[in-house]
Amino acid sequence: MKIALVLENSQKSKSNFIYHLLKSTCEKYHHEVFNYGVSKEKDLDLDYVKTGVLTGILLDTKAADFVITGCNSGQGALISANQMPNVSCGYVTDLTDISLFLKINAKNAISIPFGKKFGPGYEYELQAIFKSICTLEKGLGYPKERKEIQHDQLKELAHIMKITKNSLYDVLDAMDKDFLYSIIANPYFEENFFANCQDDKIASLLKDLIDNWL
Repeated sequence: MKIALVLENSQKSKSNFIYHLLKSTCEKYHHEVFNYGVSKEKDLDLDYVKTGVLTGILLDTKAADFVITGCNSGQGALISANQMPNVSCGYVTDLTDISLFLKINAKNAISIPFGKKFGPGYEYELQAIFKSICTLEKGLGYPKERKEIQHDQLKELAHIMKITKNSLYDVLDAMDKDFLYSIIANPYFEENFFANCQDDKIASLLKDLIDNWL
């Protein structure tokens, strides 16, 4: 599994710690981790709106299989991510949240309120959340006797999302190009996204924007 970390500007001071904790945890279970968000080494201007767009790009093109995002409250990153095609982002504050999200909702992104939750000892809870992402089987249902009902609801939701959201290509094509360029124009994105992207049409659109930017 390819797991992407997409944090906004407010989390810059914590991003390296969060990334290394995520990486050290997930690599034990043979998952790859990519830090597409802010860090002390990157000159990125990612607000919570931009983290949502970036989350959508990574998931829809299968450059990432799962995204961990977040901001101070976790709400902005959550709302922004859920506007994008093929993204279903959950709000996670503790082990109960992540366990129920994976077992019932079985979706592909979570937002964590790092400003609200981050404090002494929280690294242990974060590590447990990251471990759950790597080890818990999705879609088991909870309680188990509701598994069939919950699977039917997931199909219903997928159908609704399909008819209410435009394709990612159409979304990006219609998006303000200054705004989009500010999200993707950095060496880390270019190196890792194009190596992992499985959608040639999206890749071409974004590469043309980068190559022909004036």
